[in-house]
Amino acid sequence: MTAVIQTRGLQKRFGRAIALNGLDLEVQPGEVHGFLGPNGAGKSTTIRILLGLARATGGEVTVFGRDPWRHAAELHARVAYVPGDVSLWPNFSGGEAIDLLTRLRGGASDRKTYADRRGRLMEAFEFDPRKKGRAYSKGNRQKAALIAAFATPAELYILDEPTSGLDPLMEAVFQEEIRRAAGEGATVLLSSHILSEVEQLCDRVSIIRAGVLVESGTLADLRHLSRTEISFAQGEIETSAIEALGAVPQAHDLRSTSGHVTFTVDSDAVADVLPALAHLRVQGLTVAPPSLEELFMRHYGDDIAREEAALDAPKTRAQRRAAS
Repeated sequence: MTAVIQTRGLQKRFGRAIALNGLDLEVQPGEVHGFLGPNGAGKSTTIRILLGLARATGGEVTVFGRDPWRHAAELHARVAYVPGDVSLWPNFSGGEAIDLLTRLRGGASDRKTYADRRGRLMEAFEFDPRKKGRAYSKGNRQKAALIAAFATPAELYILDEPTSGLDPLMEAVFQEEIRRAAGEGATVLLSSHILSEVEQLCDRVSIIRAGVLVESGTLADLRHLSRTEISFAQGEIETSAIEALGAVPQAHDLRSTSGHVTFTVDSDAVADVLPALAHLRVQGLTVAPPSLEELFMRHYGDDIAREEAALDAPKTRAQRRAAS
């Protein structure tokens, strides 16, 4: 099976700054692929290269087997793109902007089907197409771009923070449209800071850091490499019995607070600790696999801790002068 998106050792430099430092990324046909990393990790640079808007410094990149820099016009007819910050023509109505965005991708082959899809999407997103572009809020500009992307089916959707500015109700509509597009056979590359959204939608996830891939696979694969949290009500179980549980080789981080016992276990060893729990006759047992947020924090938690420490650290005299 030929990958829809494939990069090998992808590099991008801006002068001395290195945005991508050998990125390997692969997105298979028909999958919804989460593309994760904090600001500055290289996500948007990667997307610009995939769209043919920037040229790679080194490495290989293909979209549908074609070089996006050399074949951008051909590929754009097959790709729908939604950025995280949409600008519309100020004197065009929302409906006119949507129609123009559609024509820029090559237009709709069936006008009636397009009109029906466009109308359904406007209703679902609660979008008023009569207002001028300058009158729209950020959320409504985002809706216009999403409607234009979904109104004419694409083979590949590249979405860079597409729900930025949308309220939770509209985020739910967006998720339904992604599922609809995937059901029609489309491939989706979704870059989002909303990890719960990625967790609900994506078949596979790639996490990048400083321009390189640090983790990739299905959520089940990634969770298999992490630890599962197990908790239960202490009830009448004696403290000595709880402490004995800490001697089980697979159990880690055992703690008891507010009448609840919690510990973690390697995800591939959960079955090994169940006999010990059955022996204790525990009640209120909860087994929670690691969330995508926990998997993400495994790679970036140290960065966040350093940033928080820097914010809490006393300022030097030079820093105080700069802030004044």
